[in-house]
Amino acid sequence: MGIFTLPPKPPRADLDVESFLRSDSTQAPVRRFHRTLAAEWFPQSGVQLTWPHAGTDWASMLSEVTETYIRMAYEIATREQLLIVTPEPEKVRALLAGRLPRRATGHITYAECDTDDTWARDHGFLTVIGTGQPELLDFHFNGWGGKFAAQHDNAINHRLHEAGIVRGQYVPHLDFELEGGSIETDGMGTLLTTTRCLLNPNRQHPHDRTAVEACLSEWFGIEQLLWLEHGALEGDDTDCHIDTLARLCPENKILYVRCDDPQDTHYDELRKMEAELRAFQNKSGEAFTLVPVPLPDAIVEDGERLPATYANYLVLNRAVLLPTYAQPEKDELARRAVQSVFPKYDIVPIDCRSLIRQHGSLHCATMQFPKGVLSTERSADDN
Repeated sequence: MGIFTLPPKPPRADLDVESFLRSDSTQAPVRRFHRTLAAEWFPQSGVQLTWPHAGTDWASMLSEVTETYIRMAYEIATREQLLIVTPEPEKVRALLAGRLPRRATGHITYAECDTDDTWARDHGFLTVIGTGQPELLDFHFNGWGGKFAAQHDNAINHRLHEAGIVRGQYVPHLDFELEGGSIETDGMGTLLTTTRCLLNPNRQHPHDRTAVEACLSEWFGIEQLLWLEHGALEGDDTDCHIDTLARLCPENKILYVRCDDPQDTHYDELRKMEAELRAFQNKSGEAFTLVPVPLPDAIVEDGERLPATYANYLVLNRAVLLPTYAQPEKDELARRAVQSVFPKYDIVPIDCRSLIRQHGSLHCATMQFPKGVLSTERSADDN
């Protein structure tokens, strides 16, 4: 147990999902629910991790990255249900039984699946709510435009649904390539994304902006799509996923990566991105409140700068897991910024230097499920 301590129980966050989904118009003869892609801070039934193994790109540093996954597993499973996808469920179960307390292991479900890699954000379901049962949208995953093998990862969602591990209507869109890290939603009809990813010729779907907007609006209940033309991190394999750059947050806020060093190679691109964000408005015509997090100091391996970013955090029901990079001053600035956006949440730092060695971070490695999706959902009374 050594490295783990029991976290304090933070105050319950205000998560009144019906206030978002239900029309409050007193003139409407029937109260209608709004169909929408669930925001990350909506009530969750749990989180998916796809576990590293020797057959993945983690082979050369498997012990190191496994420690990071153990830490993530602990922080998730002591708060809500955790689903671990792995080709080696008994091996992972035995590992965690020896490393985690029962209050964590008792809330872990294992799904045996062959996997190519571990980036659950991009091969996981995207869940639409507001129509009764959840809609589990399964898109084609092709290793970020064919850069990496993804045949096994692309089959995970269908297997989870067939096995009854997730509940809801299975909605295949396997002719359209879309990764969860490439889009951000506020759960109220606004979607934030980047042109460099969604309109990239290496993605297998229509590359006309109007056609993409029409598809996403229909499938996700989107009324407004905000496109960033600028913003990129060195070492990023995803072609500028939005979850490395800017995140939609409650109360009409956007948390984004800012670079204040004119000598940094990211300076011009991130300043242009900041200007775009300042020009954005919500559906009511109001400007967003922008909350900056610093760009981490350069972390270089084998001559390549790695894509470290504080924007790649994960929101849980009562906590935010924040990636950190052993940079105390900037780690603390990022923690304060995220705390200001999620004031009723426990902000939990997790060292993610291992994850960025394969060009991802904490949010990339996880996928949340809204309430009602995981069949082994954890009750709030269990916390």
